[in-house]
Amino acid sequence: MNSPPLWPNTSNIVLIGLMGAGKTTIGRKLALRLGREFVDTDHEIEARSGASVATIFELEGEEGFRRREAKMLLQVMQLEKQVVTTGGGAPIRPENRPVIAKGFVIYLEADPRQLWQRLRMDQSRPLLSQSSDPKATLEKLHAERDPIYRQLANCIVTSTRGSMGQVLAQIEQELRRARLVGLEQTMIADSGRDSALD
Repeated sequence: MNSPPLWPNTSNIVLIGLMGAGKTTIGRKLALRLGREFVDTDHEIEARSGASVATIFELEGEEGFRRREAKMLLQVMQLEKQVVTTGGGAPIRPENRPVIAKGFVIYLEADPRQLWQRLRMDQSRPLLSQSSDPKATLEKLHAERDPIYRQLANCIVTSTRGSMGQVLAQIEQELRRARLVGLEQTMIADSGRDSALD
């Protein structure tokens, strides 16, 4: 007799983590392999407002962006069977946490030193581009947010070690453990051909 699913297979899978951890890249690939809709809340905010995240930060401040983000999360999480990626700051607001926790939450853990190597030339991250010491800001964000991410997560997968295929294989293992993906579903058939994350 088969064990019942720990999670309904209609549950959303939600990726959280710091900027640069690979949430969008991994989320898009994961959604494709699972045959699910992919939703990136930052991209949805940009599409609906007609402005980039950086522009919203500039015009409305972080607080204005966070209000938009909270509203978007509520809308997105009303639907099911999606792979959802959130902005790095979304879980920090207490009101967002129960909304995110409606899904199966995967924390893409990343070493801030490796994140800095990925992000040091990226001018599209307002919290870094507006900082006089972006490396120190990134380390501070990690120190503040990591405990919250860990508390919210149903599982933790390190995204700064190995290829994308290896990271996806770890996620698949966690989804099988939660019985969100059946044993008959082959998700990572071509994982050996994936290049390393950048």
